[in-house]
Amino acid sequence: MNEGKQKVLLGLTLRELTEFAEESGQPSYRGRQLFEALYRQRFGSAEQISTLPEEFRESLGERGLSLGFPAIEKKFVSGDGTVRYLIGFADGQSVETVWMPEGDDGEAGDGSEAATEVEKAEGRAWNRATICVSSQVGCAVDCHFCLTALLGVKRNLTAGEIVGQVCAVLNDQGVSPPQDRVNIVFMGMGEPFLNYENFMRAVCLLVEGVRIPESRMTVSTAGIVPRIYDLGAEPVRPKLAISLNAPNDELRSRLMPINRKWNLEKLVAAARQFPLRNRERLTFEFVLMDGVNDSGASARELVELIRGVRAKVNLIALNPGPGIVFQTPAEKRVLQFQKILIAAGVPTFIRRPRGRDIYAACGQLKRTVELVAS
Repeated sequence: MNEGKQKVLLGLTLRELTEFAEESGQPSYRGRQLFEALYRQRFGSAEQISTLPEEFRESLGERGLSLGFPAIEKKFVSGDGTVRYLIGFADGQSVETVWMPEGDDGEAGDGSEAATEVEKAEGRAWNRATICVSSQVGCAVDCHFCLTALLGVKRNLTAGEIVGQVCAVLNDQGVSPPQDRVNIVFMGMGEPFLNYENFMRAVCLLVEGVRIPESRMTVSTAGIVPRIYDLGAEPVRPKLAISLNAPNDELRSRLMPINRKWNLEKLVAAARQFPLRNRERLTFEFVLMDGVNDSGASARELVELIRGVRAKVNLIALNPGPGIVFQTPAEKRVLQFQKILIAAGVPTFIRRPRGRDIYAACGQLKRTVELVAS
C-alpha cells in the first residue's frame, strides 16, 4: 500500500482493497465499494464515498491514509482542442498527460466516424478521445529527437500514479468510460517497458476498474526486446507500437542509442513473433527528420526490413523544440515516403500533429511552462 512515502489506496487491486477492509474490521464487501469509488466513480476524498460508514471514512484520515489522486498543477489548451496537463504528485515530482479529442494524434484517412446526433445534442464536439499517459518522470532512453530525453529520468511512476493521470483527466473533462469512448496510449513521458510491472498493473486496473477495454489501449516502446516477449504472453494487454525511426542499425544507433543493446535484427525478430489477435496489426512508428531518414531510399529500405510483418506504419513529421537539432521535413517528402510504403503493400498513415502550439505533440513533452495557462 506504500506508494512512494505516502500511504495511498489508488493503485490497489480489488483483492488488496478487500484485504484492507477486512484488516480494518470491515466486512469484505467494503473492498468492492472502495474499488468502485476509486476507479469507477473516481472520488477524490474519502468524505465523498457515501457508501462507506462515516466512522470508517474518518478512520482513513486518522490513520494517515489518502486515496492518492494526483493534482492538476497546470493546464494548457491548444487551438485544435488538445489539452496538456501538468500532473503533480505528493513528492513534488510531475509528469505530463495529454487529452486529444477525436483520436490519438489523428491518423489521416483512418475512417473516424462523425459525431452522433446524441453527442451533437449534448453539445459534445467529439465522438471519441485519447489520453496520452506517462509512465516515468523523465526518460532514460535518450532518443536524440525527443524533448523528454533532455530531462533524463527521475523515477518510475507507481501503478496508482499512472492510473491517477487517467482519472484526473476524465474528471476534468467530465467523461466516463465505457459510456464515453476513450482510448489510452502509453506514449507520454518515459519508456513503459522500463517500468513494466507498474505499467501492466495499471493496465489491469484501467480495464477492471475504470472500464477501458484493453482493445482501446496501445503501448509504445523504443525497443526493450525482452519486454516485447513478456507483453505477448500477458492474458490482458494493450496493442503494441514500436518506435522504429530508422531502417538500418547505423542510423538507428545514432538516433536511438538503445539500438546498440537491442539492434534491428533482434527487434524485428521480436516483432515477427509477437502474437497478434484477429484483425490486429502491430504498429511501427517512424518519426521523419529532414535529410536524415526521409528519403525514398530509406522508405524502400524500411519496406524490406518489415516485409512479412502484419503491421502498419505511422509516419510522424518531427515536432520541433528547443534543444533538438533536427528539422521537420517538407510535406511533399512525407507524402512521397508514404506513397512508396503503400505501393509496397504496407498500410501507412500520417499522424497529424496535435497540440504542437502548446508543446503537447509527439516528442515534445518536457514539462514546458513558458506558456499562458488556461
